[in-house]
Amino acid sequence: MFSGAFTALVTPFRNGEVDVEALEGMVEFQIQGGIHGLVPCGTTGETPAMREEEDRRVISTVVRVADGRVPVVAGSGSNSTDMAIKYTAMAEEEGADGSLQVAPYYNKPTQEGLYRHFATIAESTELPIILYNIPGRTAVTVSAETIARLAELPNIVGVKESTLSMNMVSDIKSLCGEEFAILSGDDPMTLPMMALGG
Repeated sequence: MFSGAFTALVTPFRNGEVDVEALEGMVEFQIQGGIHGLVPCGTTGETPAMREEEDRRVISTVVRVADGRVPVVAGSGSNSTDMAIKYTAMAEEEGADGSLQVAPYYNKPTQEGLYRHFATIAESTELPIILYNIPGRTAVTVSAETIARLAELPNIVGVKESTLSMNMVSDIKSLCGEEFAILSGDDPMTLPMMALGG
């Protein structure tokens, strides 16, 4: 469902407001450059520092300019399950094609807590979900076994893997099968991950 190169977009601001014109130009530039998908409101977009209305404006702008030419996977995760559900509903409402769900940062939940967090979000939406495993930012690693449990849910379709561990990639591939997307979240890991079939 999601494959190729997806650009994690920065969020341009001017005078304390989202610079919609700059964002429109950025989206068009990426699409004309041949990118396969766009990710607004992720780590690169600094979404934890943004207000809900700013997230909404960014997602709606990216969806409008992309106009179905490439999929838009909106970062709509949070360390609060309730807020992640709310942001994911907003992303769905604005026309996003998928949701990127970061592991809850700061809280450091157990593996069972991680499973329940992501499963509860998945149950709340029709959007396909890509898990985001980035322990360098969240202080918690979603284990390959937990990812495999989550992969059994129909709308959890992949993981953006940023643990810098090829063993993790290999384990996810082995446990989750060919249909589960494993996307590189770190440029230096992209080629080795492709060699493993990610």
